[in-house]
Amino acid sequence: MSFSVVGSIAERIAQIRETLPDSVRLIAVTKQVPVEAMRAAYAAGIRDFGESRIQEAETKQAQLQDLPDVVWHMIGHLQANKAQKALQLFRWIHSVDDLKLAQRLDRLAATSIQKPNVCLQVKILPDPNKHGWTVSELWKDLPDLNNCNHLNICGLMTIPPVGLEPTELLKVFQETQNLAIKVQTHPELKLPIQELSMGMSNDYSIAIAAGSTMIRLGRILFGDRPT
Repeated sequence: MSFSVVGSIAERIAQIRETLPDSVRLIAVTKQVPVEAMRAAYAAGIRDFGESRIQEAETKQAQLQDLPDVVWHMIGHLQANKAQKALQLFRWIHSVDDLKLAQRLDRLAATSIQKPNVCLQVKILPDPNKHGWTVSELWKDLPDLNNCNHLNICGLMTIPPVGLEPTELLKVFQETQNLAIKVQTHPELKLPIQELSMGMSNDYSIAIAAGSTMIRLGRILFGDRPT
């Protein structure tokens, strides 16, 4: 096993949970994390695992079939040609980042028994390294997203640009929360945007202060990824 922090995973999780409001869901980001470390997190109470790659998630799910109450979250960029597989593997897709992907997922989900939970990925600040809607692009596409009746579009997801100061991070998260409120309360839309997927290992406390309901933590739980 390449991770040296497995023995302290339970302690780390317990320490973080002590600081979290009951309204915040802790998602353990397990990209490149071995299943042994994931089992340690599960034993410490984690039930939400976030993966970024379809193939890696599929392999891990096969190895963790004995943990039936795990909730799997897709948090990485999703290519349209892998939308069908994503619907099979994940209960949550946080990274729906354009209209064409949303509409493809909607068409594919028409035959699903349960609507997939979806977050729309937004970019509050310009960032060429991130996928997602700008605020103006999102408002333009919201009428069409409103017609995606086979998706449970229930949240926004954001990843701030690298290198922001704490006050700048707070502003990004607050603007995301304000955007969610405006969408949720818009009289011509029926999108219950109640979830805010924002906050990672280096900024989750700031995100919670701005109203985050789901934080995505990897390094702070499992240590640095192998290079």
